This record gives sequence, C-alpha cells and structure tokens, in this order.
Amino acid sequence: MDLKINLLQLKERGVVAEMKQDIVHISGLANCMNGQLVQISDAAEGVIVGFDQEYALVLLVEQHGTVKPGDQATSLIKSFSIPVGDGFIGRRVDALAAPLDGRGPINATRQYPIFGKAPSVLERRQLTEVLPMGVKILDMMIPIGKGQRELIIGDRMTGKTTVATDAILMQKHTGTICVYCCIGKAEASLGKVIELFDTNDVWKYGIIVAATASDSMGKQYLAPYVATSIGEYFMYEKGMDVLVVFDDLTKHAWTYRQMSLLLERSPGRDAYPGDIFYLHSQLVERAGRLSITRGGGSMTHLPIIETLQGDVTGYIPSNTISMTDGQVYMNTTLFGEGFKPAIDVKLSVSRIGSKVQWRAMKTLAGMMRLEYLNFLQLLKLTRVKAGVSAEVEGRLRRGKVVAELLKQPNNAPVPMEEQVVTLYAFREGFFDDVQPENVQARLETLLSSMRRGRPELMAELVRQKDLTEEIKEGLKHEFARLRNSAV
Repeated sequence: MDLKINLLQLKERGVVAEMKQDIVHISGLANCMNGQLVQISDAAEGVIVGFDQEYALVLLVEQHGTVKPGDQATSLIKSFSIPVGDGFIGRRVDALAAPLDGRGPINATRQYPIFGKAPSVLERRQLTEVLPMGVKILDMMIPIGKGQRELIIGDRMTGKTTVATDAILMQKHTGTICVYCCIGKAEASLGKVIELFDTNDVWKYGIIVAATASDSMGKQYLAPYVATSIGEYFMYEKGMDVLVVFDDLTKHAWTYRQMSLLLERSPGRDAYPGDIFYLHSQLVERAGRLSITRGGGSMTHLPIIETLQGDVTGYIPSNTISMTDGQVYMNTTLFGEGFKPAIDVKLSVSRIGSKVQWRAMKTLAGMMRLEYLNFLQLLKLTRVKAGVSAEVEGRLRRGKVVAELLKQPNNAPVPMEEQVVTLYAFREGFFDDVQPENVQARLETLLSSMRRGRPELMAELVRQKDLTEEIKEGLKHEFARLRNSAV
C-alpha cells in the first residue's frame, strides 16, 4: 500500500533557545524558510526573518502570553499567508488582517502570501490611463498613471498625508479600491484618517490596515506587505484598479533598524541601506498594470517618506526615489507662506509624464506650468530689487493669479473636468481683470455656474476627455455671460 503524505500538513517542531525582545531564537527547524509562520506553544505567533548557524530567527507578530526558553515551536511547511476577499472593503484591520473595528469576523474567500512575487514583464502592459488625484498641481503638471509608483516626500507637517487622502477621496466614483496603510504613526493621526473615511463615505471602497506606534515591532514590519496582499486580491482576482498608500515607509525603515540590532546584523552604512533597498523595492515592485490576459487590473502605490530639514540625500529618501516612477516634493517654505498643497513643482516629477493625461489637460496644462515656473523665477529675482517696471509688475500679477488658481483647501479634491474648465478659463483671459485676492471667489462662481447650469457640458467633457468645438463654444458662452453679469 502506497503511503501518501500531504506536504502542506507536514509540520516541524523546534524549541525556543533564546529571546531578545521580539526576536526569538529557535532550534530544530531544519527545513524552514524566510517568511514562514511559526506557532510558539499557545503564547505567540511569529514569522521567520533570518538564520544563523544554529537557530532560526523568528520575529513575534502576535503575543498572547509569555515566551520563554524551552517552549515548543511548530511550523507548517508553507509561507505566511493572510485571508483576503471582498469582505475587507469597508473594514479596518491589523497587520495580520484581523478586524480592529469591532464589527465581527471578516468573510475571506482566498489566502494570499504576505511576501508575494511582483508580476513579470510579460504580465504587465503600458500605463495609458490617468489616476485622478483631485490635487490640481498633480493632475495638471505631475500626472500619475494607474499602476505607477509615485513617492510623496517632505518634512513633518507639510501635508503629505493630506495629498494621499485627497487622492483616496477622489476615487469615490471611479471604481478604484483604496487601501490606506498606517505604519508606526500615533493613534491620533490614524483617528483623523478614520474620521475622514467616516465623514466622506469612503468605507464603500476603502480599507485601512493599521499598525500604530503602540503595536509590536513585528506588526509594524508586516503592515505594508499585508496591505499590498489585500490589494492584490482585487487586482488579480477581480481585474480592478487599486490604490495603496503607505504612511509612512520611514517608520517602516526605523522598525527594520530595531530588528537589525536584535538580529545582530551590522547597523552601519555597509549593511542597513542595502537591506532597506531590498525590502522597499520588493514591496513597490508589486505595483503595476496587468495585461489583458491577467485580468487587466492595476495597483498604484503612493509611498510616503519623511525627511529631516528637507534633506533628500539620506539613504532612505534616495533609495526610495531611485525605485519609484517620480516624486511629489512637499516644501516647508511654501507651507509656511500659505501655499497649500505645498508641492514644489521644480523638484517634483512624474516619469510617466503627460502620456496618461486627458488630451484636453495635456493641451492646456503645459502653458500653465510654464507660466508658473516663470513666475517663481521672476519672483525670486524681484525680491532683491526696490522697484520694477510696469511690464514686470504685470507678469508678476499674472503669476500670482496662476498661484491662486493652483491653491485648494484640504479634503476637497477637484474633479478632472473642473480642472480643465479652470485651465481653459485662464487661457481665454477670464481672470485677466481680477485681482489675485479675488481669484478664488471668481473661480468658485464659474464652477458653481457650470455645475448648476451646464451639467450636460461637463458630462460631455468627461466623456470626450478633449475640448471639442462644441465644448469650447459652450465654455466661451458661459465665460461671456459671467463677465457681463459681473459688470
């Protein structure tokens, strides 16, 4: 009679030899592998993160009791996986995909590995669709495509999280699933995001994966991988578009540094930067746009990195810049001057470029970017002069109008069609006779009038994504009517 063994049920048994904070040394696991789940008696669960000559090194991710030398450890011969499925939409979970919102268990349909493989080149296709961000500067000047990896970088309190959450709010009617991953942040910061989800009805398409500063080192380490695995279910199984925000990877790197010290790995520049590059590149490479044969879904990553006094030359910022498709740089000086969102157009870039933009946006936005950059340069030059000519004064006034048009309040994403109307109004001289301080009021009057009186024109602009002659005529007629009513 043949002996049949199910290898997935084959278990190994080991013994806890030593424990250093959240790192456990276990002997006897001869066939284990990185990323494998280990059960330590009834006291804890951990994941294998390394080896030495005698022991498997296990990072604790869930602890129910005290772990001590001599405890029995058991591992299954398979990689660590988590439950995924449609039931995660509208839920808040921890770094093991367990619910945190008190609404009971989540119905899962599949199991996905935490450390999944990135899709191969043959499984991908070119990025051709824009991901509307709702932030005017980004959609007009730094367009982001579905499947892109765009870094958001800047000092503390410069609005990095706000840019990312505005992008999530913008996906309300686009069918995009949004995953917000909180890594090592304070409970109060997470509470603000939860409140934003509550007040803006984001739970219909949103998921939060949270590992705050009070959570274990293991959970903070695993959180971004778990968030990506949850998003991959919708990309691979449903062929949907997914947006994942990592807030933030700087704290993830700090967590790994703590692990490195406990694992007795060299914490110096010779080892740590290379390890962090591997961890984060392995993560962001899982983003992309799949080929039609793989379902056609996409996953866009918005990793956030915190800098110190604007220094982007440190190895964590420079590593992440090198592995993403561009960066959005948040400027502390602009934030202090009241220009919000405080995005530095000169240092920000999207390597996907205008290939994914609406044709209407592509035609109009180049002029706006040029006007704005010229204004910034001229403003810098005139700050050291006592007086300027009338011509320069006129150019400065026009530049200030552009700056006012690019400003927007927090948590108020602007639809793409309204951005196109704004650009076309500027091109047609609708704001030429308006003082910079009155630009925002004039713009709101225009957009309110378009929403109320010409909804069919706005709908046609969304459908065409281009300025046809009929749309141009309709917009010019509305501009003229509003000018006459203002006289």
